[in-house]
Amino acid sequence: MSTTQSTATRGSLAVWRNAVFVVFAVSGLGFASWVSRIPAVRDGMDLSTETVGLLLFGLAIGSIAGLALAPNYMARVGTRRALLHALLAMAGATALLGFAAGTVESFALSAATLFLFGFFYSITDVVMNVEGAAVEKAARRTLLPMMHAYFSFGTILGALLGAAAARFQVPIGLHFALAGVAIALAGAVAVRFIPRPDQQGPGTTAEPGPAALGATAASPATGRHGFASRLRETLIMATEPQLLFLGLMVVGMAFVEGAANDWLPLAAVDGHGFDNAGGALVYGTFVAAMTLGRATGGPLIDRLGRRLTLTLMGSLGFVGIMVFILTNEHWTAFCAAALWGLGGSLGFPVGVSAAADHPTDAARRVSIVSIFGYTAFLVGPPILGFIGQHLGILDAFYVVAAMLLVSLLVTPRAMSARAR
Repeated sequence: MSTTQSTATRGSLAVWRNAVFVVFAVSGLGFASWVSRIPAVRDGMDLSTETVGLLLFGLAIGSIAGLALAPNYMARVGTRRALLHALLAMAGATALLGFAAGTVESFALSAATLFLFGFFYSITDVVMNVEGAAVEKAARRTLLPMMHAYFSFGTILGALLGAAAARFQVPIGLHFALAGVAIALAGAVAVRFIPRPDQQGPGTTAEPGPAALGATAASPATGRHGFASRLRETLIMATEPQLLFLGLMVVGMAFVEGAANDWLPLAAVDGHGFDNAGGALVYGTFVAAMTLGRATGGPLIDRLGRRLTLTLMGSLGFVGIMVFILTNEHWTAFCAAALWGLGGSLGFPVGVSAAADHPTDAARRVSIVSIFGYTAFLVGPPILGFIGQHLGILDAFYVVAAMLLVSLLVTPRAMSARAR
Protein backbone atom coordinates (compact mmCIF):
# COMPACT_ATOMS: atom_id res chain seq x y z
CA MET A 1 0.00 0.00 0.00
CA SER A 2 1.33 3.40 -0.93
CA THR A 3 1.68 6.28 1.50
CA THR A 4 -1.24 8.08 -0.15
CA GLN A 5 -3.47 4.98 0.14
CA SER A 6 -2.43 4.47 3.76
CA THR A 7 -3.24 8.09 4.61
CA ALA A 8 -6.63 7.81 2.90
CA THR A 9 -7.37 4.61 4.81
CA ARG A 10 -6.48 6.22 8.13
CA GLY A 11 -8.62 9.23 7.25
CA SER A 12 -11.63 7.04 6.40
CA LEU A 13 -11.17 5.07 9.60
CA ALA A 14 -11.03 8.30 11.63
CA VAL A 15 -14.29 9.51 10.06
CA TRP A 16 -15.94 6.17 10.76
CA ARG A 17 -14.66 6.17 14.36
CA ASN A 18 -15.83 9.74 14.99
CA ALA A 19 -19.27 8.99 13.58
CA VAL A 20 -19.63 6.09 16.02
CA PHE A 21 -18.42 8.37 18.85
CA VAL A 22 -21.28 10.75 18.03
CA VAL A 23 -23.81 7.91 18.04
CA PHE A 24 -22.66 6.83 21.50
CA ALA A 25 -22.90 10.43 22.75
CA VAL A 26 -26.40 10.89 21.31
CA SER A 27 -27.56 7.69 23.00
CA GLY A 28 -26.21 8.93 26.33
CA LEU A 29 -27.94 12.29 25.88
CA GLY A 30 -31.28 10.60 25.29
CA PHE A 31 -31.04 8.38 28.36
CA ALA A 32 -29.79 11.13 30.69
CA SER A 33 -32.56 13.47 29.55
CA TRP A 34 -35.05 11.03 31.05
CA VAL A 35 -33.05 10.16 34.17
CA SER A 36 -32.32 13.77 35.13
CA ARG A 37 -36.04 14.59 35.26
CA ILE A 38 -37.23 11.52 37.19
CA PRO A 39 -37.61 13.54 40.44
CA ALA A 40 -39.71 16.13 38.61
CA VAL A 41 -41.83 13.40 37.01
CA ARG A 42 -42.29 11.78 40.42
CA ASP A 43 -43.38 15.10 41.93
CA GLY A 44 -45.65 16.01 39.04
CA MET A 45 -47.57 12.72 39.19
CA ASP A 46 -47.24 12.39 42.98
CA LEU A 47 -45.75 8.89 42.79
CA SER A 48 -44.34 6.77 45.60
CA THR A 49 -40.89 5.17 45.33
CA GLU A 50 -42.54 1.83 44.65
CA THR A 51 -44.67 3.32 41.88
CA VAL A 52 -41.61 4.90 40.28
CA GLY A 53 -40.10 1.41 40.21
CA LEU A 54 -43.27 0.12 38.58
CA LEU A 55 -43.08 2.90 35.99
CA LEU A 56 -39.49 1.91 35.21
CA PHE A 57 -40.65 -1.62 34.45
CA GLY A 58 -42.21 -0.20 31.29
CA LEU A 59 -38.72 0.87 30.25
CA ALA A 60 -37.29 -2.51 31.25
CA ILE A 61 -39.87 -4.62 29.40
CA GLY A 62 -39.50 -2.55 26.24
CA SER A 63 -35.74 -2.88 26.50
CA ILE A 64 -35.91 -6.67 26.80
CA ALA A 65 -38.03 -6.81 23.65
CA GLY A 66 -35.56 -4.58 21.82
CA LEU A 67 -32.59 -6.65 22.98
CA ALA A 68 -34.23 -9.84 21.72
CA LEU A 69 -35.05 -8.40 18.30
CA ALA A 70 -31.90 -6.33 17.66
CA PRO A 71 -29.71 -9.14 16.20
CA ASN A 72 -32.41 -10.20 13.75
CA TYR A 73 -33.10 -6.63 12.72
CA MET A 74 -29.40 -6.06 12.05
CA ALA A 75 -29.34 -9.23 9.95
CA ARG A 76 -32.23 -8.00 7.85
CA VAL A 77 -31.26 -4.38 7.20
CA GLY A 78 -27.59 -4.01 8.24
CA THR A 79 -26.15 -1.94 11.06
CA ARG A 80 -26.26 1.42 9.23
CA ARG A 81 -29.98 1.29 8.50
CA ALA A 82 -30.79 -0.36 11.83
CA LEU A 83 -28.90 2.41 13.63
CA LEU A 84 -30.62 5.19 11.70
CA HIS A 85 -34.09 3.73 12.22
CA ALA A 86 -33.51 3.12 15.93
CA LEU A 87 -32.10 6.61 16.56
CA LEU A 88 -34.98 8.35 14.79
CA ALA A 89 -37.53 6.20 16.61
CA MET A 90 -35.81 6.85 19.96
CA ALA A 91 -35.94 10.59 19.23
CA GLY A 92 -39.67 10.38 18.59
CA ALA A 93 -40.22 8.32 21.75
CA THR A 94 -38.28 10.92 23.77
CA ALA A 95 -40.56 13.72 22.60
CA LEU A 96 -43.65 11.59 23.21
CA LEU A 97 -42.38 10.74 26.70
CA GLY A 98 -42.23 14.44 27.52
CA PHE A 99 -45.87 14.79 26.45
CA ALA A 100 -46.98 11.76 28.46
CA ALA A 101 -45.02 12.42 31.67
CA GLY A 102 -44.86 16.21 31.64
CA THR A 103 -47.90 17.54 29.82
CA VAL A 104 -50.60 14.89 30.35
CA GLU A 105 -49.00 13.48 33.53
CA SER A 106 -50.56 10.09 32.87
CA PHE A 107 -48.99 7.07 34.56
CA ALA A 108 -50.40 4.59 32.04
CA LEU A 109 -49.36 6.64 29.00
CA SER A 110 -45.93 7.30 30.51
CA ALA A 111 -45.37 3.57 31.14
CA ALA A 112 -46.43 2.75 27.57
CA THR A 113 -44.16 5.45 26.15
CA LEU A 114 -41.26 4.25 28.29
CA PHE A 115 -41.82 0.82 26.74
CA LEU A 116 -41.32 2.37 23.29
CA PHE A 117 -38.35 4.43 24.44
CA GLY A 118 -36.70 1.36 26.00
CA PHE A 119 -37.38 -0.73 22.89
CA PHE A 120 -35.65 1.63 20.49
CA TYR A 121 -32.97 2.66 23.00
CA SER A 122 -31.86 -0.95 23.50
CA ILE A 123 -31.78 -1.62 19.75
CA THR A 124 -29.62 1.48 19.35
CA ASP A 125 -27.23 0.34 22.05
CA VAL A 126 -26.79 -3.20 20.76
CA VAL A 127 -26.24 -2.02 17.17
CA MET A 128 -23.80 0.73 18.14
CA ASN A 129 -21.76 -1.77 20.19
CA VAL A 130 -21.57 -4.11 17.20
CA GLU A 131 -20.50 -1.17 15.03
CA GLY A 132 -18.00 -0.07 17.68
CA ALA A 133 -16.50 -3.56 17.78
CA ALA A 134 -16.09 -3.39 14.00
CA VAL A 135 -14.23 -0.07 14.27
CA GLU A 136 -12.02 -1.47 17.03
CA LYS A 137 -11.14 -4.51 14.92
CA ALA A 138 -10.38 -2.37 11.88
CA ALA A 139 -8.21 0.01 13.93
CA ARG A 140 -6.50 -2.82 15.85
CA ARG A 141 -6.67 -0.68 18.99
CA THR A 142 -8.71 -0.75 22.20
CA LEU A 143 -11.42 1.81 21.41
CA LEU A 144 -14.64 0.58 23.03
CA PRO A 145 -13.88 2.13 26.45
CA MET A 146 -13.43 5.49 24.73
CA MET A 147 -16.66 4.98 22.81
CA HIS A 148 -18.46 4.36 26.08
CA ALA A 149 -16.74 7.50 27.37
CA TYR A 150 -18.56 9.36 24.62
CA PHE A 151 -21.78 7.78 25.83
CA SER A 152 -20.88 9.24 29.22
CA PHE A 153 -20.13 12.62 27.62
CA GLY A 154 -23.67 12.51 26.33
CA THR A 155 -25.03 11.66 29.78
CA ILE A 156 -23.03 14.53 31.31
CA LEU A 157 -24.55 16.94 28.82
CA GLY A 158 -27.98 15.45 29.43
CA ALA A 159 -27.57 15.69 33.21
CA LEU A 160 -26.40 19.32 33.04
CA LEU A 161 -29.25 20.26 30.74
CA GLY A 162 -31.63 18.42 33.04
CA ALA A 163 -30.28 20.26 36.07
CA ALA A 164 -30.67 23.58 34.26
CA ALA A 165 -34.19 22.65 33.17
CA ALA A 166 -35.09 21.73 36.75
CA ARG A 167 -33.52 24.92 38.14
CA PHE A 168 -35.38 27.19 35.71
CA GLN A 169 -38.54 25.07 35.80
CA VAL A 170 -38.54 24.31 32.08
CA PRO A 171 -41.61 22.14 31.35
CA ILE A 172 -40.74 18.47 30.91
CA GLY A 173 -42.65 18.36 27.63
CA LEU A 174 -40.60 21.17 26.11
CA HIS A 175 -37.33 19.78 27.48
CA PHE A 176 -37.91 16.31 26.00
CA ALA A 177 -39.16 17.69 22.68
CA LEU A 178 -35.92 19.64 22.23
CA ALA A 179 -33.89 16.59 23.26
CA GLY A 180 -35.74 14.49 20.67
CA VAL A 181 -34.95 16.99 17.91
CA ALA A 182 -31.26 17.02 18.91
CA ILE A 183 -31.10 13.20 18.90
CA ALA A 184 -32.73 12.97 15.48
CA LEU A 185 -30.52 15.59 13.83
CA ALA A 186 -27.20 14.50 15.33
CA GLY A 187 -27.93 10.82 14.83
CA ALA A 188 -28.99 11.19 11.20
CA VAL A 189 -25.87 13.20 10.35
CA ALA A 190 -23.53 10.75 12.15
CA VAL A 191 -24.93 7.66 10.43
CA ARG A 192 -24.26 9.24 7.02
CA PHE A 193 -20.52 8.98 7.78
CA ILE A 194 -20.60 5.28 8.72
CA PRO A 195 -19.25 3.43 5.67
CA ARG A 196 -21.05 0.67 3.83
CA PRO A 197 -19.79 -2.86 4.50
CA ASP A 198 -17.84 -3.01 1.23
CA GLN A 199 -15.92 0.11 2.33
CA GLN A 200 -14.93 -1.16 5.79
CA GLY A 201 -12.25 -3.60 4.78
CA PRO A 202 -11.83 -7.29 5.63
CA GLY A 203 -12.20 -8.71 9.10
CA THR A 204 -14.74 -6.23 10.45
CA THR A 205 -17.98 -7.18 12.12
CA ALA A 206 -20.25 -4.41 10.89
CA GLU A 207 -23.21 -5.05 8.61
CA PRO A 208 -23.43 -8.72 9.64
CA GLY A 209 -25.47 -11.02 7.50
CA PRO A 210 -27.87 -13.62 8.82
CA ALA A 211 -25.15 -16.22 9.23
CA ALA A 212 -23.02 -13.94 11.36
CA LEU A 213 -25.88 -13.28 13.72
CA GLY A 214 -27.28 -16.76 13.73
CA ALA A 215 -30.35 -15.64 11.84
CA THR A 216 -32.29 -17.72 9.38
CA ALA A 217 -33.25 -16.40 6.00
CA ALA A 218 -36.32 -14.19 5.91
CA SER A 219 -38.29 -16.46 3.62
CA PRO A 220 -41.94 -17.49 4.01
CA ALA A 221 -40.88 -21.03 4.79
CA THR A 222 -38.64 -20.11 7.71
CA GLY A 223 -40.04 -16.80 8.93
CA ARG A 224 -42.58 -18.33 11.33
CA HIS A 225 -39.97 -20.34 13.22
CA GLY A 226 -36.92 -18.15 12.68
CA PHE A 227 -37.17 -16.17 15.90
CA ALA A 228 -37.55 -19.28 18.11
CA SER A 229 -34.60 -20.91 16.35
CA ARG A 230 -32.41 -17.82 16.77
CA LEU A 231 -33.39 -17.53 20.43
CA ARG A 232 -32.51 -21.18 21.07
CA GLU A 233 -29.13 -20.82 19.32
CA THR A 234 -28.40 -17.64 21.28
CA LEU A 235 -29.21 -19.31 24.60
CA ILE A 236 -26.95 -22.26 23.77
CA MET A 237 -24.08 -19.94 22.81
CA ALA A 238 -24.59 -17.88 25.99
CA THR A 239 -23.77 -20.97 28.11
CA GLU A 240 -20.28 -21.30 26.62
CA PRO A 241 -17.73 -20.70 29.41
CA GLN A 242 -16.17 -17.59 27.87
CA LEU A 243 -19.47 -15.84 27.25
CA LEU A 244 -21.04 -17.05 30.50
CA PHE A 245 -18.30 -15.63 32.71
CA LEU A 246 -18.03 -12.47 30.62
CA GLY A 247 -21.79 -12.12 30.87
CA LEU A 248 -21.81 -12.59 34.64
CA MET A 249 -19.07 -10.00 35.03
CA VAL A 250 -20.92 -7.55 32.82
CA VAL A 251 -24.21 -8.15 34.68
CA GLY A 252 -22.74 -6.89 37.95
CA MET A 253 -21.01 -3.91 36.39
CA ALA A 254 -24.05 -2.93 34.33
CA PHE A 255 -26.29 -3.21 37.38
CA VAL A 256 -23.99 -0.79 39.19
CA GLU A 257 -24.31 1.72 36.35
CA GLY A 258 -28.03 1.19 35.81
CA ALA A 259 -28.85 1.57 39.51
CA ALA A 260 -27.09 4.94 39.58
CA ASN A 261 -28.78 6.07 36.38
CA ASP A 262 -32.25 5.24 37.66
CA TRP A 263 -31.96 6.04 41.35
CA LEU A 264 -28.97 8.24 42.18
CA PRO A 265 -30.75 11.60 41.59
CA LEU A 266 -33.76 10.46 43.61
CA ALA A 267 -31.58 9.00 46.38
CA ALA A 268 -29.68 12.28 46.64
CA VAL A 269 -32.98 14.14 47.01
CA ASP A 270 -34.77 11.75 49.37
CA GLY A 271 -31.81 10.28 51.22
CA HIS A 272 -29.44 13.24 51.53
CA GLY A 273 -31.70 16.29 51.36
CA PHE A 274 -30.65 17.75 47.98
CA ASP A 275 -33.17 19.69 45.92
CA ASN A 276 -34.05 18.40 42.43
CA ALA A 277 -31.30 20.44 40.75
CA GLY A 278 -28.77 19.23 43.33
CA GLY A 279 -29.82 15.64 42.70
CA ALA A 280 -29.17 16.13 39.00
CA LEU A 281 -25.70 17.52 39.82
CA VAL A 282 -24.88 14.49 41.98
CA TYR A 283 -25.83 12.33 39.02
CA GLY A 284 -23.70 14.57 36.80
CA THR A 285 -20.74 13.92 39.12
CA PHE A 286 -21.30 10.20 38.75
CA VAL A 287 -21.34 10.31 34.94
CA ALA A 288 -18.36 12.69 34.85
CA ALA A 289 -16.32 10.18 36.86
CA MET A 290 -17.53 7.35 34.64
CA THR A 291 -16.47 9.35 31.60
CA LEU A 292 -13.02 9.91 33.09
CA GLY A 293 -12.65 6.21 33.85
CA ARG A 294 -13.59 5.24 30.31
CA ALA A 295 -11.46 7.92 28.66
CA THR A 296 -8.37 6.76 30.56
CA GLY A 297 -9.30 3.07 30.56
CA GLY A 298 -7.55 2.09 27.33
CA PRO A 299 -4.04 3.25 28.35
CA LEU A 300 -4.58 1.89 31.86
CA ILE A 301 -5.54 -1.52 30.50
CA ASP A 302 -2.51 -1.51 28.19
CA ARG A 303 -0.27 -0.85 31.20
CA LEU A 304 -1.85 -3.03 33.91
CA GLY A 305 -3.88 -5.58 31.99
CA ARG A 306 -7.63 -6.06 31.92
CA ARG A 307 -8.01 -8.16 35.06
CA LEU A 308 -6.03 -5.93 37.40
CA THR A 309 -7.57 -2.74 35.99
CA LEU A 310 -11.12 -4.04 36.43
CA THR A 311 -10.36 -5.24 39.97
CA LEU A 312 -8.88 -1.91 41.05
CA MET A 313 -11.67 0.18 39.51
CA GLY A 314 -14.38 -2.11 40.85
CA SER A 315 -12.94 -1.86 44.35
CA LEU A 316 -13.12 1.93 44.15
CA GLY A 317 -16.74 1.60 43.10
CA PHE A 318 -17.58 -0.62 46.07
CA VAL A 319 -16.09 1.96 48.44
CA GLY A 320 -18.07 4.70 46.72
CA ILE A 321 -21.40 2.89 47.03
CA MET A 322 -20.88 2.16 50.71
CA VAL A 323 -19.85 5.75 51.47
CA PHE A 324 -22.87 7.10 49.59
CA ILE A 325 -25.17 4.90 51.70
CA LEU A 326 -23.60 5.85 55.03
CA THR A 327 -22.59 9.50 54.66
CA ASN A 328 -24.46 12.46 56.17
CA GLU A 329 -22.55 15.20 54.34
CA HIS A 330 -23.30 16.68 50.93
CA TRP A 331 -19.65 17.00 49.88
CA THR A 332 -19.01 13.36 50.82
CA ALA A 333 -21.99 12.31 48.72
CA PHE A 334 -20.41 14.03 45.71
CA CYS A 335 -17.09 12.22 46.37
CA ALA A 336 -18.88 8.89 46.78
CA ALA A 337 -20.77 9.40 43.52
CA ALA A 338 -17.43 10.02 41.79
CA LEU A 339 -15.93 6.77 43.14
CA TRP A 340 -19.11 4.93 42.20
CA GLY A 341 -18.76 6.21 38.63
CA LEU A 342 -15.12 5.16 38.37
CA GLY A 343 -15.97 1.70 39.67
CA GLY A 344 -18.63 1.02 37.07
CA SER A 345 -16.88 2.59 34.11
CA LEU A 346 -14.99 -0.25 32.42
CA GLY A 347 -16.78 -3.55 33.02
CA PHE A 348 -19.26 -3.31 30.17
CA PRO A 349 -16.98 -1.98 27.39
CA VAL A 350 -14.22 -4.42 28.32
CA GLY A 351 -16.70 -7.29 28.26
CA VAL A 352 -17.94 -6.25 24.81
CA SER A 353 -14.37 -5.88 23.56
CA ALA A 354 -13.47 -9.36 24.83
CA ALA A 355 -16.54 -10.86 23.14
CA ALA A 356 -15.54 -9.22 19.84
CA ASP A 357 -12.20 -11.08 19.83
CA HIS A 358 -13.80 -14.16 18.25
CA PRO A 359 -12.68 -14.50 14.60
CA THR A 360 -16.01 -15.64 13.06
CA ASP A 361 -18.88 -15.02 15.49
CA ALA A 362 -17.94 -11.59 16.81
CA ALA A 363 -21.21 -9.84 15.97
CA ARG A 364 -23.47 -12.37 17.66
CA ARG A 365 -21.18 -12.65 20.69
CA VAL A 366 -21.14 -8.88 21.06
CA SER A 367 -24.93 -8.97 20.91
CA ILE A 368 -25.10 -11.68 23.59
CA VAL A 369 -22.80 -9.82 25.99
CA SER A 370 -24.76 -6.64 25.29
CA ILE A 371 -27.96 -8.49 26.14
CA PHE A 372 -26.42 -9.61 29.46
CA GLY A 373 -25.38 -6.05 30.22
CA TYR A 374 -28.49 -4.19 29.15
CA THR A 375 -30.80 -6.67 30.85
CA ALA A 376 -29.06 -5.96 34.16
CA PHE A 377 -28.75 -2.26 33.31
CA LEU A 378 -32.45 -1.82 32.64
CA VAL A 379 -34.30 -4.66 34.39
CA GLY A 380 -32.41 -4.83 37.69
CA PRO A 381 -32.78 -1.24 38.90
CA PRO A 382 -36.62 -1.17 38.91
CA ILE A 383 -36.49 -3.92 41.53
CA LEU A 384 -34.67 -1.44 43.78
CA GLY A 385 -37.84 0.65 43.78
CA PHE A 386 -39.78 -2.09 45.51
CA ILE A 387 -36.98 -2.67 48.01
CA GLY A 388 -36.60 1.07 48.56
CA GLN A 389 -40.31 1.48 49.28
CA HIS A 390 -39.96 -0.76 52.33
CA LEU A 391 -36.35 -0.23 53.43
CA GLY A 392 -35.50 3.19 52.00
CA ILE A 393 -33.67 3.81 48.76
CA LEU A 394 -30.26 4.20 50.44
CA ASP A 395 -30.57 0.79 52.10
CA ALA A 396 -31.62 -0.69 48.76
CA PHE A 397 -28.17 0.28 47.47
CA TYR A 398 -26.68 -2.54 49.57
CA VAL A 399 -27.98 -4.82 46.81
CA VAL A 400 -25.92 -2.80 44.31
CA ALA A 401 -22.80 -3.24 46.44
CA ALA A 402 -23.44 -6.99 46.63
CA MET A 403 -23.82 -7.24 42.85
CA LEU A 404 -20.53 -5.42 42.38
CA LEU A 405 -18.81 -7.87 44.73
CA VAL A 406 -20.12 -10.77 42.65
CA SER A 407 -18.75 -9.13 39.52
CA LEU A 408 -15.35 -8.65 41.16
CA LEU A 409 -15.26 -12.31 42.16
CA VAL A 410 -16.08 -13.43 38.62
CA THR A 411 -13.67 -11.05 36.87
CA PRO A 412 -10.49 -13.20 37.19
CA ARG A 413 -12.29 -16.22 35.73
CA ALA A 414 -13.89 -14.12 32.97
CA MET A 415 -10.52 -12.80 31.85
CA SER A 416 -8.90 -16.23 32.16
CA ALA A 417 -11.68 -17.72 30.02
CA ARG A 418 -11.00 -15.04 27.41
CA ALA A 419 -7.28 -15.87 27.42
CA ARG A 420 -7.96 -19.56 26.80
